[in-house]
Amino acid sequence: MPKVALYNTQGSQVGDIDLNENVFGIEPNEGVVHEAVVMQLASMRRGTSSTKSRGEVRGGGRKPWRQKGTGRARAGTIRSPLWRGGAITFGPKPRDYKYSIPKKKRRLALRSVLSAKVIDGEMVVLDQLAMAEPKTKEMISILSNFEARKTLVVTADSDEVIFKSARNIPGVTSLAASSLNVYDVINHDKLIITKDAVSKVEEVLA
Repeated sequence: MPKVALYNTQGSQVGDIDLNENVFGIEPNEGVVHEAVVMQLASMRRGTSSTKSRGEVRGGGRKPWRQKGTGRARAGTIRSPLWRGGAITFGPKPRDYKYSIPKKKRRLALRSVLSAKVIDGEMVVLDQLAMAEPKTKEMISILSNFEARKTLVVTADSDEVIFKSARNIPGVTSLAASSLNVYDVINHDKLIITKDAVSKVEEVLA
């Protein structure tokens, strides 16, 4: 069973915490992690790119010249895809790029990236993280105690004060445990998570 140090917000160790081996102690599966990340990135695509077909380009209703006798190539419309200002052949249309992979794979991918953070020593567990009011300066001070730059901060529940304190810090993202996902864990160098959030994650993934 993996064991990591438990810290307070001042950066001092106040104990140890045992992590669930099935969540934080597995052999990371890189293939499944890749699938999960590609799925998330595809789901984030807006899919709004659009081009016009021959039926949608304005103009070109009249045949530009007669079929025979001019010595030029026959042409039926000035809006042909071959012409400047014409239509686009097989161009993109608005579409939804979203797709899904099985729930077991998604959970395996999340367990894999969490285990990788523990293996690499990039996960910090806090006994608690509470602030009376939103203070970016105070959040920067807490993160500096752990030499954290590009950091994902995870709390047990959605905390508006923590969110507002972290949102203006470049490279820092705050999430509730229920919103924890593979891409955000991978995309940040350090994971700072509260003890209560660890319990919630283990409850879902164990």
